[in-house]
Amino acid sequence: MRGWTTALAFLLTLSSTPAAQPRPVPSIDLFFAATAADDRVAREALDQIASQWNDSYAPLIIDLARQLRPAARRQESALPSGSLGDDDPTGAAEARGGPDVGGAPISRESIIRSRLLRFLERHTGKRFDDSLNGWREWMWTLPYDPHPDYGEFKGRAYARIDPRMQAFFPRGVQSIIRLDEIDWGGVAVNGIPPLVYPRVVSAADARYLRDGNLVFGVVVNGEARAYPKRILAWHELATDRVGNVELTVVYCTLCGTVIPYESTVAGKVLRFGTSGLLYRSNKLMFDETTASLWSALEGKPVVGPLVAMDVALTPREVVTTTWGEWRTLHPDTTVLSDDTGHTRDYREGAAYRDYFRTDDLYFRVSQVDKRLKNKEEVLTVRVKPRGFGDPQAVAITASFLRKNRVFHFDAGGRRLLVVTSAQGANRVYDVGDHAVVFQGGDSDLRLTDARGNSWRVTEEAVIDEREASRRLPRLAAARAFWFGWYAQFPDTMLIR
Repeated sequence: MRGWTTALAFLLTLSSTPAAQPRPVPSIDLFFAATAADDRVAREALDQIASQWNDSYAPLIIDLARQLRPAARRQESALPSGSLGDDDPTGAAEARGGPDVGGAPISRESIIRSRLLRFLERHTGKRFDDSLNGWREWMWTLPYDPHPDYGEFKGRAYARIDPRMQAFFPRGVQSIIRLDEIDWGGVAVNGIPPLVYPRVVSAADARYLRDGNLVFGVVVNGEARAYPKRILAWHELATDRVGNVELTVVYCTLCGTVIPYESTVAGKVLRFGTSGLLYRSNKLMFDETTASLWSALEGKPVVGPLVAMDVALTPREVVTTTWGEWRTLHPDTTVLSDDTGHTRDYREGAAYRDYFRTDDLYFRVSQVDKRLKNKEEVLTVRVKPRGFGDPQAVAITASFLRKNRVFHFDAGGRRLLVVTSAQGANRVYDVGDHAVVFQGGDSDLRLTDARGNSWRVTEEAVIDEREASRRLPRLAAARAFWFGWYAQFPDTMLIR
């Protein structure tokens, strides 16, 4: 009996112990008040934040500081000067603050920025230079435990750049990516203007193109279309219809990737725009129906109401090649006209010239892999395994494929084939259960298997010329810069 009494007394003691109280959280209003021009208002806000400080609140301070011009040099620019042309409706990319004196802005803005960074130094014990790069890299090493209202904060912070951005981050917004890795890309919503059913012309009428110009070619239901890099790089997004299929053609210029997606999801055609935001230097687009943010590389929603719907866009096959090669293979192709309705310098290589000529990045990413240079080109594919499981990400260097123009490899339990043309165009096919090994052929359009049989290479499949039912279907694959692919898929299999 005594044992039961003792146990009961112990349980009563536990039940009378107050439950642990949730830690107090500073209101996001305080963080905005910390940017007040009135020093007294700002100090009071920072004192309240300090009394409840946690390092996981650092991203809020850094996000605000990132919008303010530093004292010693101009704010980092996302795009080459003049990139926005006449389509920057809000002037969001224009420098803000006072006049330059000896190259250094003298403004209240730079004083506020300095105030925020000094606060971070005091309460984190860290010290980095004024560029914010060190702060952001440190921030990404922390366990992701964001302020509970961080999504709403993001919306209000970006609304200072463009009020339309607030729609991407409503209160309680769902996200499957770290919100502190979402960055402003330097433009307003649709500040890089998408093309909507752009005008196309025949190959004979595309007199502005030269044979060596780069194009991104697609064939859908037998209809061929080419998207010149010199045009698409200025617009990054095109709503189009090819082979009676609605397409959303996405070009992330920063990560060097073009992917055409079918625009239809669950029977509904979605229209997309450019959010002006990036995730790990990769383009985030948005659908006009729900304002969800979508990953350009994965074709799925990552922030917003559609996250819970488990939907994704279907990628279509694309090839990066020269205009001369594409036109020879597809003489009936159509191609975008350079009469787009926008004023841009559509000469070959004009768009992002400074960015493409170096290995430097405009935006830091949370992780890089030094096995390759940042902007080394790789052919990328996500291979769905047989049965269940996540796709396996694969990257193969373009230089390797130029030397191995018929290349077999295994991924996700599947046997795949990459065929590379003399001009360097890559196409990936699923060998499946066909026990064939290819050794090249007498042209880019023919392969010979180990038994001497001839196979025809097409945009849809590799086809046995003796038995047309033996087809190796093509898989969607795309070229990319190594850093952009690795930042998104660090577990990728690299072949070089």
